[in-house]
Amino acid sequence: MSIPILTLSGVTKSYKGNAGTTEVLGGIDLEVAEGEFVAILGFSGAGKTTLINAIAGLVDPDGGEILLKGAAIDGPGKDRGLVFQSYSLFPWLTVEANVALAVDAVHKDRSAAERAALVKQKVELVGLGHAMDRKPAQLSGGMRQRVSVARALAMEPEILLLDEPLSALDALTRAKLQDEIERIRKEEGRTILLVTNDVDEALLLADRVAVLTPAPAARIGKVYEVNVVRPRDREAVNDDPAYQKLRSEIIAYLGTLNDASSSVGESAVALPNVAPLDLAPPPKAYRDAAASPVSTRFLEFYKLDKIYPTPKGPLKVVDDFNLIMDKGEFISLIGHSGCGKSTVLTMAAGLNEISGGGIVLDNREIDVAGPDKAVVFQAPSLMPWLTARDNVALGVERIYPHASRGERRDIVDYYLDRVGLGDAKDKLAAEMSNGMRQRVGIARAFALSPRLLLLDEPFGMLDSLTRWDLQDVLVETWNRTKVTAIMVTHDVDEAILLADRVVMMTNGPNATIGKVLKVDLPRPRDRKALLETSEFYHYRQEVLHFLAEYDHGPAAKAA
Repeated sequence: MSIPILTLSGVTKSYKGNAGTTEVLGGIDLEVAEGEFVAILGFSGAGKTTLINAIAGLVDPDGGEILLKGAAIDGPGKDRGLVFQSYSLFPWLTVEANVALAVDAVHKDRSAAERAALVKQKVELVGLGHAMDRKPAQLSGGMRQRVSVARALAMEPEILLLDEPLSALDALTRAKLQDEIERIRKEEGRTILLVTNDVDEALLLADRVAVLTPAPAARIGKVYEVNVVRPRDREAVNDDPAYQKLRSEIIAYLGTLNDASSSVGESAVALPNVAPLDLAPPPKAYRDAAASPVSTRFLEFYKLDKIYPTPKGPLKVVDDFNLIMDKGEFISLIGHSGCGKSTVLTMAAGLNEISGGGIVLDNREIDVAGPDKAVVFQAPSLMPWLTARDNVALGVERIYPHASRGERRDIVDYYLDRVGLGDAKDKLAAEMSNGMRQRVGIARAFALSPRLLLLDEPFGMLDSLTRWDLQDVLVETWNRTKVTAIMVTHDVDEAILLADRVVMMTNGPNATIGKVLKVDLPRPRDRKALLETSEFYHYRQEVLHFLAEYDHGPAAKAA
C-alpha cells in the first residue's frame, strides 16, 4: 500500500455513566491510502460512530493517535467531510442554500461566483440539479441524503466520511444511492471511509473491508481485500466466484463473533399441553362439514384488490392478488417500496379493509382482526411501562382463560426463554434495546398459538448481527410450531433462508404477483451451510434479477 493519508494507532475511547465506565474502542489500528475506499463493518454498539466521530475531530480519543498526512488531528476541519445517518438539513432552506452554507463557511477566500459555481457543480454531481430550489420537505429521504453528500463534497475534503448514510432508507433507494456513491468515487477519486453494517454494501463499494469486533473494547478484527473487478453490478457479482467466496468468508467470520453470545435459548419450563380458545368460532354444523385431514388451501387470497381514495381520484394499490398457501407453509413477500406488500399483510391481519376479492383462512373469510392472526411489526409495538413477561401475558390471558394461572405463566416463560430473554423477563420494555423488544414481539406472537403468523419487516430496523440472531430465533421457533407464516422483507438472503416460496410483487400502483419462486432447500437451514451451496446463489440470482427488472418503476419491465 502507498503512504497512508490516514493513520490510526492504538485509538481508545471510554464513556462514564451511572453503571460505571464503558470501554467503547479498545485500540484501533488502521491505515488508509490516498484515494482508497475503506468500509468499516460492524454492529450496533460496536463503536462505529464513535470511531468516525473521532476521525472527524468531533470527539477526543482517550489514547492513541489519529494522523492525517502525518499530522495529528486537532478538532474538526474542512479536510474531512462527514455525512451522518440522519439528514441534518435546515428545513427552511433550499437545496442550494443548504449546500451554500458549508461552501460559504469553508471557502471564504473564493469569490461569490466561484462559490456559487461550486455549489451548483456538487449538487449536479449527486443528481439534484433539477431540485436546487426545493426545500427538504419537498424531497424524498434518498434525495435529502444526496443533499448531505453534496454538502460534504462541496467542502472539497481530503477524506469523505460516511456514517451509515443509507441505513434508514428502503432497499431500492439504498441501492440507487450506493450507485451514486460509486459514481462519485470514480469521478472524484476521493478517499472515502464508509461505516456500515451491510456486507453487500461494503463489498459493492469498497477496496478493503475492516471488520470491528463487538463491544466492549472494539478492535479491528480482520481486514479483507475486495478482489472483485470493478464496475460491480449487484446482479452480476452474485455469479462471481471471487465475490461468493469473499462474502462467505466475511459472513462466516461475523458469525463466529456472535456464536459465543448466541441468544437462541432453551427453556427450563415445559410448554403446557393446553389449546387456545377459538374466540370467534363458526357454527358447529359448519365446523363439522369443514372438518378434514386435508391441509391444502389453508389460506387463500382470491382476486384481492385494495383501493385508496386520493384527491386525484381512486388509487388501486393492489390489483388481482391471487395466492394459495398450505397449512404450515412459510411465504416470503418481497418487492420494492410502495408495491403493496404491507397492504396485503394488513388485509390478511384484518387490520385493513379489503376493496375487492377476499381472503379465506381455515375455511372462514377474514373480515376482522383477532388473536388467530398474530402480527409482528417493524416497530416492536410494546407497552413500554410493562415488563417483557407482562407484554406477552396480555395476549396469553385472553386466549387461555381456561388454563390455570401457573399454566399461563409457563406459556409466557417458555417463549421468552426460547427467544433468549430468560434473564430479562422482568425488565421493562422501555429499558430494552430494539433487538430485545423485537424478541418480546416474536415471543408474544408465538405464545398466541395463531393460525397465521404475519411478519412485516420485523428486523428492518436492526443491524446485521442482531438481524441474523433474530432470524435464527424465528427459524428455531417456527421449526417447532410449523405455523403458517407470511413475512414481508426487503432482504433477499432473509427471504430465501426462511421461506418455502418467495412471492415477488411488481411495482405499484396496481401491484400484483410477478413471480413465485419455490425454495427447494432442506430444513432445518443453516446460514453458513447455505452460503456454500450453488443452489442458494441460484435462488438469489432469480430474485435479484426480478428486482432489477422493476428497478426503475412500473414501466421498467415493459421498456
